[in-house]
Amino acid sequence: MMKDTLQAGLEYSFAFKIDESKLVPALFPEAEEFGVMPNVFATGYLVGLIEWTCIQALKPHLDWPAEQTVGTKVEVSHLAATPAGLEVATKVKLIETDGRRLIFEVEAHDGIDLITRGRHERFVINKEKFDAGISKKLAG
Repeated sequence: MMKDTLQAGLEYSFAFKIDESKLVPALFPEAEEFGVMPNVFATGYLVGLIEWTCIQALKPHLDWPAEQTVGTKVEVSHLAATPAGLEVATKVKLIETDGRRLIFEVEAHDGIDLITRGRHERFVINKEKFDAGISKKLAG
C-alpha cells in the first residue's frame, strides 16, 4: 500500500508549454460551439494539467502502477486566459491525508498571470480492483 513518505506537506511543480491542441476549439472537435470560441487554454485541459501534476507528485510514494490515484473533486477558478505559446507552471501541495483520500492546494501561472488557484481531491486506488469494478459495470 501507500508508502510512509506520502505525507501532508509534499510539494511538486511542473511546467507545460501550451500549444494549439490544448485550446478551447480543440476540446471537443465534435462541438461546433467550441470551434468558434477564443483560442485560449481550455479549462478542461487546465484541470487535466492539475491532475497530471498531482499524479507526478504522488507516483514515487505509491506502489505504481498497481496503486494509482483518481481525481474525485476539483474546486478551481480559471482566472486568466492563456494563449498558445506560453508555458503554464503548476504547483501542487498535499495539505491533507485521510486514509486513501488526499487533498491538494493547487495553482498555475502562465508567466504573466496567475491563471488558477484552488483545491483538488484524489483517492488512492488498487488498479486491479478498480478495473474489475469497471468491467462489472460494463457487463451490467
